[in-house]
Amino acid sequence: MITDDLSVLQGNRTTITQFIIVGFPGLQAEYYGLVSMSLFMIYITTVVGNSLLLLLYVREQSLKKPMYIIMLSLALSDIGFCTVALPKIIAKYWFNSGATPFHVCFMQKQLIHYFGTLNSLIMMIMALDRYVAICYPFRYPVLITSRMVSLLNIVAWVVAMVAPTITTVHAYQLPYCGPNLIVHCYCDQISITNLACADHSLQRMVAVAVALFVLLFPLSFIVYTYTQIIVTVVRIANMQGRLKMFSTCSAQLSIIVIYFVPRSFVYLASLINIKMSTDFRIILILFYSLFPPLINPFIYCIRTKEIRQVLAKWLRRQQPVEETTTQKPIAAIAT
Repeated sequence: MITDDLSVLQGNRTTITQFIIVGFPGLQAEYYGLVSMSLFMIYITTVVGNSLLLLLYVREQSLKKPMYIIMLSLALSDIGFCTVALPKIIAKYWFNSGATPFHVCFMQKQLIHYFGTLNSLIMMIMALDRYVAICYPFRYPVLITSRMVSLLNIVAWVVAMVAPTITTVHAYQLPYCGPNLIVHCYCDQISITNLACADHSLQRMVAVAVALFVLLFPLSFIVYTYTQIIVTVVRIANMQGRLKMFSTCSAQLSIIVIYFVPRSFVYLASLINIKMSTDFRIILILFYSLFPPLINPFIYCIRTKEIRQVLAKWLRRQQPVEETTTQKPIAAIAT
């Protein structure tokens, strides 16, 4: 067996040992620093913002409620996705380190699709929470308990592994003996299987079917629940009551719209063969993948009254400490 940096010879077929992350194929070299810095700032902001939500939940007893358990689960998923997706492309543009070992690329692909599936399931749980809260308010404390929501989220974290595992196993069975350039910012199903040196129509069909199920099943449930929520709210005669009802689900609805609308557009465009440049397609995918994790903590802090109150309480706690530290030197001078 003959080996080198890129491939090994197995029988009569050469199998590549690593993939190369290309990123944006049309990007000029002088913009590498700007792109890497932008992605790095997105990563840091996402991790810090979602970590703040985790800290709020852990430290504040008032947030130990079903809705905030869902937020906690989504924050963990968002941190996981960005940690899997971004460091490699940042290293590619900062240090020209785009090479990814064969098995590591498949692992990244598995986790990328895992967290995408997980987010869809978490948002379905989020929609269920608001549906019961508004349509069946008197039964909400009985049906939606912290224990029940925790159980649903645990099931989501486990079940989300099924769909990407199916596509990963199918993709892994293909031979990869020639080109190894991943024209994307990370390894994903389409980018990998397009490099196979054999017919991959079956794998593509299975991947599309799985992706559509992962997208459409939660989305259909979410559309149904929010339709019922709108019908229930419209029946309320008092305008102030309507606004209060809508405000209770505005944060969750904003997050769901930001997550699903761009993703649905990209999937629809690929199904009806809308032509778009490779760079534009990658930008769209990065937008619907990275923008929700980036903006979710800000939506929670702006639209959720309890979180605003907790943050305000924390700030008030810090003010006496700052005043004490500034008054001590003045007292020392006076003496």
